[in-house]
Parts: sequence; structure tokens; C-alpha cells
Amino acid sequence: MTLTAKPLRPTDGDDLRDVLATHDLVLVEFYTAGCAMCQAMEPVLGTVQRATEVTVAMVNPGDDIGLVETYDVRSVPTLVLFEDGAEVARLADGFQGAESVVEFLDTHTEGVSV
Repeated sequence: MTLTAKPLRPTDGDDLRDVLATHDLVLVEFYTAGCAMCQAMEPVLGTVQRATEVTVAMVNPGDDIGLVETYDVRSVPTLVLFEDGAEVARLADGFQGAESVVEFLDTHTEGVSV
């Protein structure tokens, strides 16, 4: 499967479910508009997308408020790793650099770096 160079941008819960259904490993950032830490994560996630075999998606639960409950989003940015559509790990500790995110992915998968 060819990976995109930029994170995917699902617009709502249906789009996100489609992403999770069509990719084996997906790192989803839940963010909100106006969140400075979330904005700072965007280039980091682009780097992670290019450096790993994980598909990266960014979704704003404010665009589909049901995402807050469905995915238990309590703060932003929240990174959730899904494998075969199921959550396997979560990172909700604010801004993370690319190295930290890749380390998080490596810890919770069988090694995703290329």
C-alpha cells in the first residue's frame, strides 16, 4: 500500500471509520482549531508519516462532537494508535516531538520505522 506524504484529514466519524477500516496501523491526532500545541504537532505528524509505516490522520472532534464520546477524547492534542481498527495505545501528554512519537509507535507495535 502506498502511504501519503501528508497526514489524512477525515472530516467526521464516518470518514475516520473508513480510514481505520482501510489501513492496518493508524495514528490519529484529535485536535481543535486554535490549539497552539495541536498546530505545533502538524509538522511533527508529517515527519512521522514520512518516517514510518503508520498512516497518520488528523481529526477535529469539534467538527463531529460524537467523536469526543466515541473515542474518549478528554484533552487535545490526543494521539491514539489503532491496529486493525482497535485502539492499542494512547498519548495525551501535550506536544510531542517526532522522536517521541516514533518511540511511542515502536513501543506499541512490532517496530514501525522504515
